[in-house]
Amino acid sequence: MEAQQSSFSSLKAYLRAVADTPNRLTRRAGSVSSPFEETSRVRARSGSDMKRSLRWHDLVCFGVGGMVGAGVFVTTGRASRLYAGPAVVLSYAIAGLCALLSAFCYTEFAVDLPVAGGAFSYIRVTFGEFAAFLTGANLIVDYVLSNAAVARSFTAYLGTAIGVSPGTNWRVTISGLPKGFNEIDFVAVAVVLILTLVICYSTRESSVVNMVLTALHILFVIFVIVIGFWRGELKNFTEPADPKHPGGFFPYGAPGVFNGAAMVYLSYIGYDAVSTMAEEVKNPMKDIPIGVSGSVMLVTILYCLMAASMSMLLPYDMIDTEAPFSGAFRGKSDGWRWVSNVIGVGASFGILTSMLVSMLGQARYMCMIGRSCVVPPWFARVHPKTSTPINASAFLGTPVDMVFNPLGVPSRMDVGQVFECSLRSGSASLLMEGIAVIFITFWSLAVLTYAPDLLSGIFTAAIALFSDLNILLNLVSIGTLFVFYMVANAVIYRRYVSVGTTNPWPTLSFLYCFSLTSVVFTLVWQLVPPGKPKALMLGACTAGAFGVLLLFHYMVPQARKPEFWGVPLMPWIPSISIFLNIFLLGSLDKPSYMRFGFFSALSVLVYVLYSVHASFDAEEDGTLTQKNGETVKESTDYKDQNSKV
Repeated sequence: MEAQQSSFSSLKAYLRAVADTPNRLTRRAGSVSSPFEETSRVRARSGSDMKRSLRWHDLVCFGVGGMVGAGVFVTTGRASRLYAGPAVVLSYAIAGLCALLSAFCYTEFAVDLPVAGGAFSYIRVTFGEFAAFLTGANLIVDYVLSNAAVARSFTAYLGTAIGVSPGTNWRVTISGLPKGFNEIDFVAVAVVLILTLVICYSTRESSVVNMVLTALHILFVIFVIVIGFWRGELKNFTEPADPKHPGGFFPYGAPGVFNGAAMVYLSYIGYDAVSTMAEEVKNPMKDIPIGVSGSVMLVTILYCLMAASMSMLLPYDMIDTEAPFSGAFRGKSDGWRWVSNVIGVGASFGILTSMLVSMLGQARYMCMIGRSCVVPPWFARVHPKTSTPINASAFLGTPVDMVFNPLGVPSRMDVGQVFECSLRSGSASLLMEGIAVIFITFWSLAVLTYAPDLLSGIFTAAIALFSDLNILLNLVSIGTLFVFYMVANAVIYRRYVSVGTTNPWPTLSFLYCFSLTSVVFTLVWQLVPPGKPKALMLGACTAGAFGVLLLFHYMVPQARKPEFWGVPLMPWIPSISIFLNIFLLGSLDKPSYMRFGFFSALSVLVYVLYSVHASFDAEEDGTLTQKNGETVKESTDYKDQNSKV
């Protein structure tokens, strides 16, 4: 039989493939994989296997290191000053509950499907290739853009902490370059390159480095907590500095607490990276539940204590929105100014750990996406000696976007101020960002398809097209909440639907109705003015959601029971997670949704113009199988394989 011609072998072949797009979308967009295929055939596309060398304590440290980074030093001040006041403690508790419920959903999938793909793989075995691609695209954008901003903030924060101006000593200004790209940050480049080498060399050694840095960072966090409770005053929980400002523990009421929760949720981003390391865990059934859920609970306790200590140090209306912890001591003249520098050093360690864990997670996401053939399989390669996804690690660790200052921010700024500048800047139009993304994406895919050795240099040049990379930071929260929402839906669908033997429509109808009710509740909460009509509408939405949930619970039986670990109280916990994610999404601003919609549309364009054809070719040559509405039977070999891991 004559071999199927690749869709990218020539321009004529590609145009023929594009003309056949509707048929290919029908075959591939809803095509699902099975756990057995994901852990056998799909994993084999990497060549070598990732080494199973991690235990539960490694995962806990990865989770803590990934979460307790720059986020808590940035979001706490704004959430307290502008939204929640002293009740920011409750904001962190609510956000932590939301993260924990999502962590339960992640854990069930990670135990049952111990592969490197995280949410991408979970959605792929549940809702199919297209939904998984959208999920994966959002994850990669979130990781890459947040790492770019954090890398540059490391230099500024470290310089401020030790009393050295990074602009004078560590950054080089080139007058011949356009403004916004004329400050070269060699420290940021060095940090990213070193971390890239570490994650490429060995996951085990990466874990050791992370443990050391996380331990140092936690010591600084405990120091902040102790100093806050020692030097603080209880009256600051209820009394503002200016009597004209609202007082009490809830100065802005319940809406302020929930709006604050949406803002501080950024501080919890990172635990999902732990699930991407499931393929490298010695005992997934035992280690993953402890690692994922344990790290979220530990971090929630630390965050609540940090928020309480900050609220005791200063009245909420005096808190520095840009650097709340170090700012609390910066202006003191009674010998405590040095505490600000100590906090800066601790924050620098936190930035390093969050970058390390993020880079590990994003490389494994990209490796798994490469295995699925929706991006070039070059990404899927695992090095036989290091047992790490070396191509994905090196590609996503390219530090050029950290070299040139995309904002031209003042050199002597702390991490909070750098984040603030990035969020306020509007120098680059959304259209130009989109053009740059399209150019980079397709040019990189073309190079990987025809000449992967040229990728590094071309990607380096292409990334310089961004006139404002950090403005996309507000995509991080909305993109991550969207992914968590998808995983919560997926865990319910997988429990109640067995493809080919169970009617999926009752489950899909429940998910649609519950999500719609949650959206209506959120809109009423955000848009309707306080009063009796609002209370009645919220009560009606709550009763409707509760009724739909009860009806589904008693009328639709579960199609499968988890063999090793499952989300308790199904479907209540995933449903609460769905509601909380939608509710927190409703607290974000309009520009966040505009950028999210815009870049989601770009992801769809990439899928239609490239990915669906690449996966279709893989199906034609036998690399992928088509399971779209067919029975997907999990082999007993898979269960045996899972039980022996």
